[in-house]
Amino acid sequence: MRLRRLLVPALVVLPVLAALLALGTWQVQRLQWKNAWLAEIAASEAGPARPLGADPASWTRVLATGRFDHAREALLGLEVRGPVLGAHLLVPLLRADGPPVLVDRGWVPLERAGAVARPEGPVTLEAYVRPGETAGWIAAADDTAGRRFYVFDPSRIGPALGLPRVAPFGLVVLGPPGGLPDPARSLPRPTNSHLGYAITWYGLALSLLGVFAAWALRRLKEPA
Repeated sequence: MRLRRLLVPALVVLPVLAALLALGTWQVQRLQWKNAWLAEIAASEAGPARPLGADPASWTRVLATGRFDHAREALLGLEVRGPVLGAHLLVPLLRADGPPVLVDRGWVPLERAGAVARPEGPVTLEAYVRPGETAGWIAAADDTAGRRFYVFDPSRIGPALGLPRVAPFGLVVLGPPGGLPDPARSLPRPTNSHLGYAITWYGLALSLLGVFAAWALRRLKEPA
């Protein structure tokens, strides 16, 4: 008779407990995936850069050869450094062995365009591969006429620059500081908070069990 008192509360607690455990397990799986991804990035950064292929893996270091088409420069995003407002300089790299690829040469201040180095002729650059993006519903609207873009979507940026066919990925130049554009120093690394999330969900599940056990013991001691 006393155990029947626990039936309905137990039926309420069990689905919640199952959901908390499922969320914790999902975060553990995400943690394993993220750790493997970070290991791949570290290995790519530590090893030699590879020649750019037709279908390179994202966030890997590559070497690309071609000629910059400075006449089709564009600006990507907005970034404040100290008191200076700037953006990333996006330039098509014309290649003999593939379609043009959009290259993020680095950060430039919006008011110092004349100080930007623009190499002529063939260049070989070290960069990492950046996958294309799609605009979300809260993304800023691109100014195609002014060549100002806020989402890195090669399928939209290429035609807007007069390039009907471009690579579906982009390149971000790696290099030392000291000039303009100011290139990236290293490969980006995604945040990895999944361990904390897993501990949180499992901790909530354990707390739920503790609360239910304490309540159940008190309930069983009550007279029928």
